[in-house]
Amino acid sequence: MSVNGLRFVITGASAGIGAGTAKLAASNGAKVVISDLNDELGEALAAEIRDAGGEAIYQHCDVTDEEQVQTLMSVAADAYGGIDILHNNAGIHESMISQELSLETMTRETFEKVVSVNLVGVFLCSKYALPYLKESDQASIINAGSTSSIAGYPNCMAYGSTKGAVMQLTKNLAVDLAPHSIRVNCYCPGSIHTQMVDKFLEAAADPQAMLNTMTMTHLIPRMGAPKDVAELVCFLASEQSQFINGVVWLIDGGSLAWRGTLDILGMGAAQ
Repeated sequence: MSVNGLRFVITGASAGIGAGTAKLAASNGAKVVISDLNDELGEALAAEIRDAGGEAIYQHCDVTDEEQVQTLMSVAADAYGGIDILHNNAGIHESMISQELSLETMTRETFEKVVSVNLVGVFLCSKYALPYLKESDQASIINAGSTSSIAGYPNCMAYGSTKGAVMQLTKNLAVDLAPHSIRVNCYCPGSIHTQMVDKFLEAAADPQAMLNTMTMTHLIPRMGAPKDVAELVCFLASEQSQFINGVVWLIDGGSLAWRGTLDILGMGAAQ
């Protein structure tokens, strides 16, 4: 895996998978622009990367705000002379907005907010990164999907709908951007230990039962770590993946490989 010298823009990068990707990419020689709404965490992460000898800056960005997205891409290109990799990682789950998660109780505002961040944000960031990606000889867009892009889960109506749409948007962008030699791929994680997952568990009526539901389908009996996904993102950005385009990558511990839970295998609950 070689990402040395590549210029990354990572949205939603102050924590979780985005932060894991920023740290891994920078430790392998990439130049990283971290964007997020949480300025304190984002600035701290950029400083941590620089203190470790890497190259990173932070830029505040709400991916639903067109002007802020334009500014993000302009700042990134000015800082490092262009953009090679756009990692559309920013995302929210409805449980981060409201505890009313059913069709009967969820408000239109909650549903539309999830759509705006998870889907429209990917569109806007891709649109305004495009002029800079066209100038790169190793351009790639990497989108954050989910196993809920493919399968239904309880209390995931808005999130799952948007992640299914991101999966299909990935394929359409791969087709449309192929004449510009810009690859577009999507990864679909299983249960990864992030703040979003913690919030989702807090909203559950029985957090332990929900945790078991989320992890007992993993054939690798644990919750994933952000670095697990970061390794895949960096591979998809690297020159080793130059013949990979328009692909949806499952990184789910084997969750969707079967229809069962670990107790069937005598393995008990994952930790």
